[in-house]
Amino acid sequence: MPRLKQHAVGELVRRLREGRGLSLRGLGGITDFSASFLSQLENGQVSPSIASMERIANALGVSLGEFFSSLGSSEGGVVVRSGERVLLQSQWSHATLEALSPMSRGRLIEPMLITLEPGGRSGKHPTSQPREEFAFVLAGEVELTLGPETFSLRAGDAATMLRGELRRWTNTGKAEARILIVAVI
Repeated sequence: MPRLKQHAVGELVRRLREGRGLSLRGLGGITDFSASFLSQLENGQVSPSIASMERIANALGVSLGEFFSSLGSSEGGVVVRSGERVLLQSQWSHATLEALSPMSRGRLIEPMLITLEPGGRSGKHPTSQPREEFAFVLAGEVELTLGPETFSLRAGDAATMLRGELRRWTNTGKAEARILIVAVI
């Protein structure tokens, strides 16, 4: 499976930021991240959490799926073989994100597979997303903080998260957890 290197992620963030005429401080003001952190990200020196990657992508005017697309996963038809999926790793979150479909502008859904290692979580705090999402737990035990409530979910459980609703995923089990997420654009 092709893995995205932190350097490629950083290059894309820089390209998108500069394309929108933003300085590091300007992007920092939108995302609440320091210019120093963003500089380290652009130089491939840090691996942000899933929530941080989503916040940066949204601030740059793209969804996480479009972010994948910009990194090269959007070419081709609608079939994405398991060995050809583009992976984006987050060392901070102890997670891997996989693009399950060619994700390019004009698509109405963005399916992703999130694999969380034991103790992994999508972010330090719950964050909101500007789109509705459906989630289906494929394996493991996770905790979903959804708005003011927290739910324990196991394989076979599903959840729908509304636009703007705060959410955070945490792997509470002793094994890897896998969650299918389908975002509606």
